[in-house]
Amino acid sequence: MRVIRIGTRGSALALKQSEQVRALLLERHAELTIELEIIKTRGDKILDVPLAKVGGKGLFVKEIEDALLAGTVDLAVHSMKDVPSELPAGLCIGAVPRREDPRDVLVANGAGTLAELPPGARVGTSSLRRAAQLMRLRPDLKIENLRGNLDTRLGKVRDGCYDAVVLAAAGLRRMGWTDAIGEYLEPERFVPAIGQGALGLEIRRDDPAMAELIGALHDPETALTVTAERAFLLRLDGGCQVPIGGHARLRQGGMVELTGLVAAVDGSAEFRLTRTAPAADAEALGRAVAEELLALGAGAVLAAVYGTSEGI
Repeated sequence: MRVIRIGTRGSALALKQSEQVRALLLERHAELTIELEIIKTRGDKILDVPLAKVGGKGLFVKEIEDALLAGTVDLAVHSMKDVPSELPAGLCIGAVPRREDPRDVLVANGAGTLAELPPGARVGTSSLRRAAQLMRLRPDLKIENLRGNLDTRLGKVRDGCYDAVVLAAAGLRRMGWTDAIGEYLEPERFVPAIGQGALGLEIRRDDPAMAELIGALHDPETALTVTAERAFLLRLDGGCQVPIGGHARLRQGGMVELTGLVAAVDGSAEFRLTRTAPAADAEALGRAVAEELLALGAGAVLAAVYGTSEGI
C-alpha cells in the first residue's frame, strides 16, 4: 500500500483545500493511504508586517517546495495565486483542478456593497492590488493593513475592528461561509489576482507515478486560463510589492480573453486592458497584454517600485 504525503499550510482554508484533493484522489484510488503534512511557511510566521514589505517571492510556498525537493512530501497543494511565476528546478505543476469562483468579495458590517460603505470607512486588506483598486473606486475609504488567516480576517469585521474586508470568493465558498458575502466584485470592475480561485498540485518532475495519480484531477480549461494569467505575470516579473491583477476566461469560438491590470501603489495611476486570442495562444496572449501595458506606461509604475527598469 503506497503512502502519499501531501504538504500543506496549516490554516483552516489550506487544510480544507488539501482535504478536498485527498478526497478526490481516494475516490479514484481507495487503496492509497494519504496523509497531510503541515508545513509552516515564512508568510505564516511573519504576521505583523504587510506582505509588500516582507519581500521575496514564494512566501507561502517555499518551505513546502523544499520539502518536496527533499522527498519528505510527495505532493503540494497550493493556492495558485501564491505560486511564483517561475518554479524551482526539479518541480512542476502536475495538475490544476477545476477553478472555484475567481472573484473578490466585500464582507462588511452594516453595509452590503462597496457603494454603501460610509465615507471614511476602514477597509482591511494586505493586498496592494485590492488596496489600489479600492482607492480608485472609493478614494474616501481608509485602507488599513490586515494580515491573518481567513477566519481571523472575518473575525476582525465581526468584532468591529474594521468596517469591511475584501477577500477571495473561492476561500469563503470552500469553507462554506458564503453567508458573510455582501457583494461580489465583478472582474470587469475589480480585477482578481493571478490564479485566484485555482489550486496548483505541485510535484517532482522525476515522479511520473504521482503525475499519473493526479492527472485525473486536471481541468484543461482552468489550466488554459491560468497559463495566460501567469504568462502575463512572468513578463512583468511581478510580486506582492506591485498591484498587478489578471483574469482570463474562455469565450465562444475557442478564444481566450485576458484582462490585465497594473496600478500605482497609491492608486494614482492605473493601466488595464482586455485582449483576446485563440486558446492555443494563451501563453503568448499573456505576454502580449503585458507588453502593451508596459508601452502604455505601466513600465514606469514598475520601475518606481523596483527602483530600476531592468527586466521590464
